[in-house]
Amino acid sequence: MILSGDYHTHTPYSHGKNTVLENAFAAKSKGIKEIAITDHGFNHIIFGLKRKNLVALRSEIIEAEKLTGVKILMGMESNLISVDGHSDMTESDLKYFDIFLCGIHEVVKFKSFSDMRDVMFKNYIAYKFGKKPSDKVIANTTKAYINVVKNNPVDILTHINYKCFCDLKEVAKCCSDYGTYIEINTKKRHVSAEELNLMASTGVRFVIDSDAHSASRIGDTKIAEELLAEASVPPEQIDNIDGRLPKFRFSAYKAEKL
Repeated sequence: MILSGDYHTHTPYSHGKNTVLENAFAAKSKGIKEIAITDHGFNHIIFGLKRKNLVALRSEIIEAEKLTGVKILMGMESNLISVDGHSDMTESDLKYFDIFLCGIHEVVKFKSFSDMRDVMFKNYIAYKFGKKPSDKVIANTTKAYINVVKNNPVDILTHINYKCFCDLKEVAKCCSDYGTYIEINTKKRHVSAEELNLMASTGVRFVIDSDAHSASRIGDTKIAEELLAEASVPPEQIDNIDGRLPKFRFSAYKAEKL
């Protein structure tokens, strides 16, 4: 399986090991048409992208595109920071970016203490101790995912259900309605084959992403191939394989609003 685009890669602007150019050369060597540079969001306390570095990052992207011929989207793996669907990609930040990813992470500055408790802490405790999450935890996480998709032009939800627990079918329905992709992440196995089938039954579209923190993992599909071999998701429902490229909602939003 060869990806036509890999839309989740990191650089030293967060805690990736390789530069934009090195990631682009790795993509080119694997026949990948385009990649996105998506370092961790501003509110990540340890590894967050800094707003002061946005101009420098864009310059590196422009130069890497010239040298490799690979199309490079400037993005960010933003953090979901409230049950009401806030992210640390604010309206004033949108003009700097080409693609909008969002996920739930640890070590993040949340909008309020209650948001940190309900979105991250209670989920992490259930994950850490192997406990079944309460209905309230699942409901809050589901609400957070749905609200961030409704309230922001999110292109991709990253590693959904990793160290967090939601109603996958309800989130997938929302993503299908709003044109947001659900990521099949190949850095970690975050859903089961049965859960993937459940989401696919809503008609939601998927992308396979490496979540590469080093250039050697750009375009990696191993976990996705293993998962898809167990599942029954039609290949036509995955929009960055077989030469296809996704249609992202953020680009349409920018053309209309910005």
